[in-house]
Amino acid sequence: MSKKLLLFIGASLIRLSAFAQNSDDQYQMPLKTVLDEIQQRYNVKIKYSPDMVKDKSLTYAEWRYRPDVDETLRNVLSPFDLQVTPSGDKSYKLKTFQYHLKTPEEGKEQLAYLSTLYHDQATWEKRKTELRSCMWQALRLSPLPAKPSSKPIITSKRQYDGYTVENLAIETLPGLYVTGSLYKPLKPKGKVPVIISPDGHFGDGRYRPDAQYRCATLARMGAMVYSYDLFAWGESLLQFKGEDHHRSLAMTVQALNGIRSLDYLLSLKDADKNRVAITGGSGGGSQTMLLTALDDRIKVSVPVVMLSTYHSGGCPCESGMPVHLCGGGTNNAEIAAMAAPRPMLAVTDGGDWTAQTPETAYPFVQKIYGFYGKADLAKNVHLPKEGHDYGPSKRQAMYEFMAKNLGLNLAAAEDKSGKLDEAKVTIEKEEAQRVFGKNSELLPANAIKGFDALQAVFNKSVAHQ
Repeated sequence: MSKKLLLFIGASLIRLSAFAQNSDDQYQMPLKTVLDEIQQRYNVKIKYSPDMVKDKSLTYAEWRYRPDVDETLRNVLSPFDLQVTPSGDKSYKLKTFQYHLKTPEEGKEQLAYLSTLYHDQATWEKRKTELRSCMWQALRLSPLPAKPSSKPIITSKRQYDGYTVENLAIETLPGLYVTGSLYKPLKPKGKVPVIISPDGHFGDGRYRPDAQYRCATLARMGAMVYSYDLFAWGESLLQFKGEDHHRSLAMTVQALNGIRSLDYLLSLKDADKNRVAITGGSGGGSQTMLLTALDDRIKVSVPVVMLSTYHSGGCPCESGMPVHLCGGGTNNAEIAAMAAPRPMLAVTDGGDWTAQTPETAYPFVQKIYGFYGKADLAKNVHLPKEGHDYGPSKRQAMYEFMAKNLGLNLAAAEDKSGKLDEAKVTIEKEEAQRVFGKNSELLPANAIKGFDALQAVFNKSVAHQ
């Protein structure tokens, strides 16, 4: 029997099955049968695991079909919290519903709607105030829990060419510590600008070479820089399991860690409270936009490979709390615009969800800055041939922006021809950067362990406010 004949018989059987349905049984069909029919009718391929459709049936199945296959798939899959993503020409991959992800078109539509809510500085300020209040509440940080009175833990100071590094842990809730590396200029001149650098979801965390290049170079340029771990990442794994990073409370803890890090750094006598900045890539870019929106102490921000109209961050540490539902629904473009009129540079690329930023999110952000007459303070460096990282060209763009807006020495990051030069940075091994020692022997006795213990401490802390 020929292949064409088999396909015809298969399609006919599917059709007969469909015609056997009527309103008495709500035109019900197995989801697998529906997907088989869609593949044949629209000449597409849908890849999925059998377990994803097992024992699932769809009511009024064929009534959901439309001439457009994408609309048909949305109608068919939405009752099951399933969706497809393109995986090639006329090919799709079935996934569970990605709550944090819209289509680029949906992102544009939301941005167009948001633009109708304000038309000048006054109406935007009203919107921003409403958003900020809601965001604090969504994070369960309104009001902030009491700050522990303990002193920070500082270990193992090292001196290199033009900068120093020491390991720093700050208690942000009773028994909860944020860990990181504090880079400082070797010979500071007067008050020193402060930069916090939340880590992103890159391999080896803050220990990786590109993170060290970035923070050490900024220190050589004249700033103190705190590069700190994600929650349940790096040394935070001494207190929690890796899977705890994917809990919704991670978003709250990371926001609190950033705020408490600023609290400490700005308490130092040589810190310049008027020159405060933040930069991070990927998940660190999400934190950069969120913390800048929440905290006016931050004067300059550089979110890297994260500014998008349709992607809110695929990790619960970026979107696990309902921040993006505030104000009837917001997105990272509007959250980034809350930095206005403070200088902001968004670094984007052609290989991820920031590919459309120059045509969508960036003009929107510039419009908001224009309400203050400061459109020139919102910048975008787009690298269409690059991908999702915080690589050399992205770092150089950031160095130039930080130098201009914080008064840093750009020459320390470039050679005489103006090209990136990070050769004087010493890349340390992970062991050297651990706050709590090679075998965690310096971990404080009061350090909580386990997510249940964290929840108990957090709930007690916010209940007392």
